[in-house]
Amino acid sequence: MISFGKHLLPILLLLGSFSSLLSQTITQTIRGTILDKESNAPLEGVSVAVLKDSTILNGSLTQQDGSFRLEKIPVGRVNLSASYLGYQRVFIPNVLVNSGKEVVLNIEMESAIQDLKAVEISGVRKGETINEMAVLSARAFSVEETERYAGSRGDPARMASNYAGVSGTDDSRNDLVIRGNSPFGVIYRVDNVVIPNPNHFAIAGATGGSVAILNDRMLTTSDFLTGAFPAEFGNAIAGVFDIRFKTGNNERHEFTAQLGMLGAEVFGEGPFSKKGKSSYLFNYRYATLEGLVKLGIDIGTDAIPKYQDLQFKLNFPMKNGDNLSLFAIGGYSQIDFITSNKLKPESRDIYASKDQDEYFRAGLGILGMTYMHLVNDHAYSKVSLAASTQYNKDNFYRVLRHVDSTSENFVVDTMYNKLNYFLLNTRYTLSFLRNDKLSARSAIRYGISTDMYQPNFTDSILLEPALNIDVPDFRWKKRLDIHDGIHLLIQPFIQWKYALSEKLSTVIGLHAQYFTLNNHFSVEPRFSIKWQFKPNQSLAFGTGLHSQLLPVYQYFVQDDAGNMYNKNLDFMHSFHAVIGYDVFFKKDVRIKAELYFQQLWGLPVDTNPTSYNMLNEGSGFDRFFPSKLTNKGLGRNMGLEITVEKFFTHNWFFMFSGSVYDSRLQGSNGKWYNSDFNGQYMMNALGTKEFKWGKKRLNTIGIGGKITFGGGQRYTPYDTLLSQQHEDPVVIDSLRNAQQFKPYFRFDIKLNYRCNTKRFTHEVGIDLVNITFQKNILRLQYVSPQEPGKEVYQLGFLPLFYYRLDFWVGKMQK
Repeated sequence: MISFGKHLLPILLLLGSFSSLLSQTITQTIRGTILDKESNAPLEGVSVAVLKDSTILNGSLTQQDGSFRLEKIPVGRVNLSASYLGYQRVFIPNVLVNSGKEVVLNIEMESAIQDLKAVEISGVRKGETINEMAVLSARAFSVEETERYAGSRGDPARMASNYAGVSGTDDSRNDLVIRGNSPFGVIYRVDNVVIPNPNHFAIAGATGGSVAILNDRMLTTSDFLTGAFPAEFGNAIAGVFDIRFKTGNNERHEFTAQLGMLGAEVFGEGPFSKKGKSSYLFNYRYATLEGLVKLGIDIGTDAIPKYQDLQFKLNFPMKNGDNLSLFAIGGYSQIDFITSNKLKPESRDIYASKDQDEYFRAGLGILGMTYMHLVNDHAYSKVSLAASTQYNKDNFYRVLRHVDSTSENFVVDTMYNKLNYFLLNTRYTLSFLRNDKLSARSAIRYGISTDMYQPNFTDSILLEPALNIDVPDFRWKKRLDIHDGIHLLIQPFIQWKYALSEKLSTVIGLHAQYFTLNNHFSVEPRFSIKWQFKPNQSLAFGTGLHSQLLPVYQYFVQDDAGNMYNKNLDFMHSFHAVIGYDVFFKKDVRIKAELYFQQLWGLPVDTNPTSYNMLNEGSGFDRFFPSKLTNKGLGRNMGLEITVEKFFTHNWFFMFSGSVYDSRLQGSNGKWYNSDFNGQYMMNALGTKEFKWGKKRLNTIGIGGKITFGGGQRYTPYDTLLSQQHEDPVVIDSLRNAQQFKPYFRFDIKLNYRCNTKRFTHEVGIDLVNITFQKNILRLQYVSPQEPGKEVYQLGFLPLFYYRLDFWVGKMQK
């Protein structure tokens, strides 16, 4: 085991000495804007106060543009309160104030049903969604949460795997299995634009990867939805990441530099000029995991992954409350798995293909623009335009070799090209949204989104007679060969929120989608209702129809004659029904339970009677090329979820999330099987405690941990006889997912130390992933007829050290 203590202790002592040298109190500014939640109109005259326990440190009223400023706030954690006649009071606990960055908050206040009464309950409780149309199966998450949870690695997807109903039991990837659904049922949306898979080492047809491209420091509080979505969300049957990029500081320049095991990165934000309110925001990261490999840390392979990414947002406030913003996301990743230069039998590798050299490349580029127009005090509209491109490129070479009898080393006999593919998926998006606040009780939102797809797909594989008894000689087969064509996915929606009383509110919506490639059309009604029968308790019910495209390349898979035999497949369809109960205790403890049922139909299955169902795909690093399919498959997911959460107050937080569920799929043979993702249960327990330290208590030590325990991966046993005949793995179709690996267990610990000086905030930390060295089984690997099922284990112990520096430059603008 590698010793980090001898390196970590001197750094902690050095940082601690900084704050002890300070004789004056270190303060920072809290400022921001307060808007009406329904109309986006600025609210003038809102009373804003910062409190430490019950003591008011500073207070102010918002200006005509909704802005407020509270200066000379001591660093540490404070509470913020905003109250306004006719609106529900907003209380934000435990706002973290550091010396290195201003705190800039964008707060939305919701109208009270009784317009002349200042409602004293909290209008926005911790964990409640930003999108007021999302009544249940949804929660908000913040940047601080992604960094606080042990084992999350600053990745929003890995952070979300801690929530009830969500499982992520593949340590090598951040795929999200939501309520037993395939990961490709999840969509990511950034600033009202649906984007391609935002992860490094992404494979076509997947929504996850090894490392997130999205950097958590670029985000403001965002929403994560797991079922019964409002009508504005379409083309998803499992979950939605509704992500919001933050707006850069428009008064002073602030920067972050970070160096760690997962790479080096720099983050910056600030104003374009001293006179205007325009701002920039960017993050760049470069990483190579060569250091981890050289230290002997197990990352699942001895190949060296390399990746880099860049994101930015430019914001331009305009007259009369209008706003124009530009954003971009880019990423590039590569890895080479080389077998031909190995002299001895390969070490453990959970990614590489046996007896093959592989050269993998992946890239993502997104450029978007959003214009927000404040129509009047009761309405706003948004127009978004984006262009995105994502590509995968891979080349495989088969390596034939033997063992030299003298040296006992491998000797390469020959190599030849086995597989080549290049998948470039370009998409242009135009979306429009308008929101009208009709009254304190009622609001309506409607819009339309159009995606234009331009596929450019090539895939060729060498069929080898020795590996396929149906092939008499070597020949190349083109599985994809499409280079032109424009295909539209059009999605209009409308939804209406109405408060029947102070305690009872409902949302009614309608979503539709039309795909021009095969002229399939879907109409999907949505409905939800919430009963706040006590100030701290509520019951909710949501239901609706949802549908989704297949992974786009699946429509263009061709046979030997060039016929795209799955081009006319319909959408996959699902019905969601959810009942939820929510209760708060003492404003910082929440218990939430949800019971759900999901029926799926129109799932692609084989035309011949087999167990195959496409919803078993979508995870891992392999693409899939099924034979001719038909939309006759069925699926069913049901389960119970519970969350017990003590929010971060009094310097500690705790969360337990648990779910029991059942996920079944039916093949074309009419039989029901466990889905690939039917782990049946999943539990997480995590928490963090902060300790203040130093002469003026400017330093913070954080200790956090997480335990994950869940059902093991499902698998299908190999048919030994057929595998020997084909010299390739063949599973027993009738035993699809009949067996299950032992339960998954992982224990993570996170330690961090934060030090505030006059201009700088230093933070040093380490994430100790799988500290018990648990051997969780990832899959069975076919080795030979004599060894048809070798267990492949997931990642072992993984220590991830980082150092971060936040600082600001220049003078604060008045």
